[in-house]
Amino acid sequence: MNNSMTAERRSPTQFMGLIRSLGPGIMMATAAVGGSHLVSSTKAGAIYGWQLAAIILLVNLFKYPFFRAGVQYTMGTSKSLIEGYSDMGRGYLWLFTLLTGVSAVVNTAALLLFSASLLSYFSPVELSLTANSVVIALICLGILLAGHYKALDRLSKTIMIVLVIATVSAVCIAFSKGAVAPANYETPTMWSIASIGFIVIMMGWMPAPIEISSITSMWLKSQCKDQKVTARSALFDFNVGYIGTAILAIFFLALGALVLHGNGQELSTSGIGFSHQLVSMYATTIGEWSRYLIAIIAFFCIFGSTITVIDGYSRAMAESQRLMQSKPASQSTLLNGWMLLISVLAVGILFFMITELITMLNFAMILAFMTTPVFALLNYRLVAGTNLTGELALTPRMKALCWVGLAYLFGFLAVFIWWKWLL
Repeated sequence: MNNSMTAERRSPTQFMGLIRSLGPGIMMATAAVGGSHLVSSTKAGAIYGWQLAAIILLVNLFKYPFFRAGVQYTMGTSKSLIEGYSDMGRGYLWLFTLLTGVSAVVNTAALLLFSASLLSYFSPVELSLTANSVVIALICLGILLAGHYKALDRLSKTIMIVLVIATVSAVCIAFSKGAVAPANYETPTMWSIASIGFIVIMMGWMPAPIEISSITSMWLKSQCKDQKVTARSALFDFNVGYIGTAILAIFFLALGALVLHGNGQELSTSGIGFSHQLVSMYATTIGEWSRYLIAIIAFFCIFGSTITVIDGYSRAMAESQRLMQSKPASQSTLLNGWMLLISVLAVGILFFMITELITMLNFAMILAFMTTPVFALLNYRLVAGTNLTGELALTPRMKALCWVGLAYLFGFLAVFIWWKWLL
């Protein structure tokens, strides 16, 4: 490394520029923490203690190059990953669109319901969960229609800062108190056939569904229109968001392992019931005085995931429609239309199928797990087949990680198929 490059990397001005460029990576993290972290990671610690920590780290490691592909491809070609799928063949674009459409509606419905449940903790007006969900959906749409990327960018950064402070504080306090599980408590083993289903659900959304990589590339394209973005700043932003989500996943697992594991309380099987247990877990650790404060923080965390998911999936669907039609409407019209449609369909699910929501959510997580190896392979082919240079180039070490990751993901998929349909 030459002296000029070293001086550049040490320059405070350059560092502050990198900080100001944070955006799509932080929004990806905000989208991730809603389901995979607050629910799946915490449940993993509550049920299995520390056993799944290695699984969480491994799945984050092995998915890393395929999420990173969104940044590499977009910065290297000025195209989104969705445009890349279209260039590979119409069938790939249709497959992505269908899977993303299902995920968009189900995931949005689940996050709206989680948000509504937490809102009932401190709302001065008593409304049904469905009515609260409608209110939250309208607020999300109002923010997005008014500000789009800039409003979402600022909101995501604020939510992540507050969530990190609250979670790290709770874990530190929990460590100082020690685990609640009695010495003779028998922890269920992760090496049983029965645990495969839970592990698959957890890995499907860890750190997020694989289609988030294409959404990240869309956010990056939008950011490039508003400010100057370099390959270095884009990769820095991505690494901060991605590595941050992996560390947060371990913190949430620690909370489950220290506070819920072996405490004699049966975990709720519904996402709504568990969200209330989650607030109680923080309150038990930090102090009862913090219950409503934590409820507000948890609400804004899930709310952040909700608004980020509505924006991200809508961008992906709008981009897919643009590529499929010979004379599409303007991008803003398509985006607004998809935000409205996804929100309406999600709320419709809550009106007519609220009792089946958890079943559908588990279906979405399993679907995300089963499609991850396919889209991981597509992302790898796009990056490997594109002439990328400098920091965007696919290094031999990263290529090796891709192949190991693909072997891991396809291997675990084979185990799941054997367990689900052949055992």
